Amino acid sequence: MSEDIKKTINELHIYEKKVLKELEANPDATPEEIAENADMDIKAVMSAAGSLASKDIIEVKKDVEEEISLSDAGLDYASEGLPERRILDVLAEKRSIHMKDLADEAGIDKKETNIAIGWLRRKNWAQIDKGEVKITDLGADFKDKLGEDEELLNHLTEAKRIIKTKLDDGLLDGFKKLNDRKNILNVKKNTSHSFKLLDKGEAILNEGFTIQEQATQLTHQQLKDGEWKSLQYRPYDINAEAPVIFAGKKHPLRVIIDEIREIFLNMGFSEDNGEFVESAFWNFDSLFQPQDHAAREMQDTFYLKNPLTCDLPDDALVKLTAETHETGADTGSIGWQYDWSEDIARQSVLRTHTTGISTKHLFSHEPPIKMFSVGRVFRRETFDYKHLPEFHQVEGLVCDEGISYQNLLGTLKEFYKKLGFEVRFRPAYFPYTYLSTETEIYLEEKESWIELGGAGMFRPEVLKPLGINQPALAFGLGIERLAMIRYDVEDIRMLYKSDIKWLRELPVDRGVRL
Repeated sequence: MSEDIKKTINELHIYEKKVLKELEANPDATPEEIAENADMDIKAVMSAAGSLASKDIIEVKKDVEEEISLSDAGLDYASEGLPERRILDVLAEKRSIHMKDLADEAGIDKKETNIAIGWLRRKNWAQIDKGEVKITDLGADFKDKLGEDEELLNHLTEAKRIIKTKLDDGLLDGFKKLNDRKNILNVKKNTSHSFKLLDKGEAILNEGFTIQEQATQLTHQQLKDGEWKSLQYRPYDINAEAPVIFAGKKHPLRVIIDEIREIFLNMGFSEDNGEFVESAFWNFDSLFQPQDHAAREMQDTFYLKNPLTCDLPDDALVKLTAETHETGADTGSIGWQYDWSEDIARQSVLRTHTTGISTKHLFSHEPPIKMFSVGRVFRRETFDYKHLPEFHQVEGLVCDEGISYQNLLGTLKEFYKKLGFEVRFRPAYFPYTYLSTETEIYLEEKESWIELGGAGMFRPEVLKPLGINQPALAFGLGIERLAMIRYDVEDIRMLYKSDIKWLRELPVDRGVRL
């Protein structure tokens, strides 16, 4: 025990030692007395006391006293009487008064009439019958005696200030009544602190210590002239608690988006961005999605009233797209065998995916093409733990002579490898790709495979109308899904709740380093 006490003494700050010495001389010393006797600032005394309390050396007690005094309105009521008392005085003589005559008869402000009637009824001094205010038996009894609130008014008139804890039960009831009115009493809270030596503090004082200045930081001059050799140094407790610092950092979704962007850029891709508001043509028709497809229904897509429609691209592209939908044109398919409508294609929608950016890019750029996009998309989803009506998608596109399904798998392997995942593929179906695949990643902590994205080779029905005669591969994934895996989140809504506790506790550097 003695060694622990000596260690604690060595680690005490000079201010802590001064406070202990003052408490040794006077165990009942107040912070203000300690500050004056030890020639310390009161803030330094309280800081030292807090540190001593954290080490179980002293106990710091906080006492809050409520000091009651009368406001200006309260002083007026004390001299003139409460409004209900003035009415009661009149009722004691006349027994009843019509409500419309109350203010004049009692000599009170008309604005106070309703409040006074309320208090008359609350105190059961009067009752109202067909507009007549009549005195009760209890009211008659109170003609010559005061209520608790009135007694408190008189006490405060004489004493000026009273500590609330010193009120007896009757005056305390009067305080509650007066305080309910909000404008009669001034209630001031006075906070005081007191200190009590604990066993550890007594042991430290029994062990004894000296008070002398200790060096905590050396100056250049002290090192130069050798003064540092004679200084007394304060030991540091490397296990002492330190304040928690919440460093500024990116939102977890932004971390993943930036990570994905860096992967694509390092793989030689260029970035493209689209618009949130897109025409049904680019969002659906350019992807060979029939105009009666279920995904276009109102329950899946947000259609806009303003703008109601969007402009279509050049006539040649629109004509080829229409022919492809209707007959397959020269793509080798028979199309969807229906009458394609320009009006439907003009409809304005909030984009439901980022794949429309890929078809736009193919139309406006000559191969070879390596493009990616990261953006927000919108769908009429019901809120639950894994669905939101607004989320992010990332899309990758490669188009050139000789591009094949093997290139698709190789690109996907490299992309997911850079994200830090082991990957495998299984066959899938997507309406605008053939030789399609879904990508699964392996989660060691769950010992299972989980689907994370889809990919495939664009169909000729997509590429031919765009004027592309080379093969093109495309793949994508949902960023929120990746974030949920990365940050072990079970509910997708957590990513958007701005839960400050969760965000603060996330490490600054989380996930795979590239």
